[in-house]
Amino acid sequence: MAKVYTLEQVAQHTDPDTGVWLVIDNQVYDVTDFLSHHPGGKKVLLAQAGKDATEKFWQFHSKLVLQETAKPYCIGRIGEGANADGVDFEDAVIHKIEDDDGVVSAENGAAEQGDEPEDSSYFGDLVPFGDPQWYQDWASPYYNDSHRKVRAALRKFTDTYLTPNALAWDQAKQIPPEEYKRIADAGILAGVAAGSTGWPSEYAKGIPVPGGIKPEEWDAFHNLIVIDELSRCGSGGILYGLLGGFGISVGPILHFGSDELRKRIVPALLRGEKRSCLAITEPEGGSDVANIVTEAKKTEDGKHYIVNGVKKWITGGVNSDYFVTAVRTGGKGMGGISLVVVERTEGLSTRQMDCMGVWASGTTYVTYEDVRVPVENVLGRENKGFPVIMANFNGERAGIAIQANRFARVCLEESMKYANKRKTFGKKLIDHPVIRAKLASMSQRVEATHAWLESIVYQTTKFDADTITFRGGGQMALLKAAATEASEKGFQFSHHDRFFSPFNSTHRHPPPPPETFEFCAREACQIFGGLAYSRGGQGEKIERLYRDAKAYSIPGGSFEIMQDLGIRQSVKIAEIMGAKL
Repeated sequence: MAKVYTLEQVAQHTDPDTGVWLVIDNQVYDVTDFLSHHPGGKKVLLAQAGKDATEKFWQFHSKLVLQETAKPYCIGRIGEGANADGVDFEDAVIHKIEDDDGVVSAENGAAEQGDEPEDSSYFGDLVPFGDPQWYQDWASPYYNDSHRKVRAALRKFTDTYLTPNALAWDQAKQIPPEEYKRIADAGILAGVAAGSTGWPSEYAKGIPVPGGIKPEEWDAFHNLIVIDELSRCGSGGILYGLLGGFGISVGPILHFGSDELRKRIVPALLRGEKRSCLAITEPEGGSDVANIVTEAKKTEDGKHYIVNGVKKWITGGVNSDYFVTAVRTGGKGMGGISLVVVERTEGLSTRQMDCMGVWASGTTYVTYEDVRVPVENVLGRENKGFPVIMANFNGERAGIAIQANRFARVCLEESMKYANKRKTFGKKLIDHPVIRAKLASMSQRVEATHAWLESIVYQTTKFDADTITFRGGGQMALLKAAATEASEKGFQFSHHDRFFSPFNSTHRHPPPPPETFEFCAREACQIFGGLAYSRGGQGEKIERLYRDAKAYSIPGGSFEIMQDLGIRQSVKIAEIMGAKL
């Protein structure tokens, strides 16, 4: 049974002999045994002994410290009418640290946060620009009650299972198999596979639809919500571990595989019993897909391909059972490429790579040495794999844009919260104009990118896949570029600006570029300072996302190629449609 104490009782415990107690958010902690383990030294704790240390604590720590490190030391709470030994109170009373996770005390009779009423107008912490506008009572033509249900379910799942584990999974460089299965059992993998084409009912039998909505209600905006809410965990490694392998390989199987192949492979993928990845990139190059060199030659009886070659930077490959692989079955160029499903078998080996970021993704070097693949495993037709790969790129780039923009929003939200509690030079960071300017620039980019993203997602609900591939490729490339990188060109001085004077209005810095994720990660690092340079603690998400950012501006088509492709393809489509250029 926990106890209730008074502040006077806490004040009597100020040294190791009597016990070192302190109060954080109305909870009483006995930190006597933690003195020698405190990263800042025991004197920091002794200085707060017997006091309410709430304000001091939140200046330097995140909620995760209370949830994990401090929880074993919690001995009760502050309350009225306690006797000298403290007064017992019911275990049903939930500590405030759990309230902050979305669970309120039993005596209030409220449900968990995930059970949001359908007509709720406000959702989340209401941090300015911390969530999309429709979360905060802004009208939107895109969303209804079914979207709100999926949103609530995914937020609860992310806050419960992903965010608290992000640091550990990053360090372990994997999503544990049992956790991957938990994610699948929640219907999340099926929700990712659904994309904009609808819930895969035929292959998802027994798998719940997130939020408890009807399968026939599922649309592209539910898919957007799933990816967006998962990304709130602030880990590119987790998102790449879920979407970077499975998410970009299951689509080609669903849409271009034979009936036999789909029925044999897809259900196990959706249940998390098997894993898949997309193997396109090679050591010789990534974005230049038309010139891949991994070779697949038919056997004399025409029943198998013999695959030889190597693939590099293959997300999720180290744990995969199926490799959706681009191979050369014909002559040079795009006309000789096929896409085949290679099952893990003799001759196929994988080796995990050490990369700058997205550590939990399982990024892999894959080697094919005389690997036998049944010809029935071709997706689409032989030598017609290039259009399949290009069509798949649109979905991949959309997923990258959604993740990158929410990661930018996470940087903004974390910065906004930190700026409202951290004090420098006698006032909060938010009261410094330079900090408000950074937050304003971050907000502008995040909201502009999200609006563009919603507009493109809406088109997928109105046009067929071929039309979207034909007309939307250029826009998707530019959106992917806008959501990911921050070009340094926007921050360079011109030669006239080297002797910039604030009194000379003719010499000004060029305006910063509109790109989102890298910009917000960099600005968040500046706001958090040293906390963003160390792993764990208040700046945990910022430090990790800063490392992860390059995994969004390079894969799926590098920033520079996306800009060039975006304009070339848009101009080409415009000419076909009769534009007067």
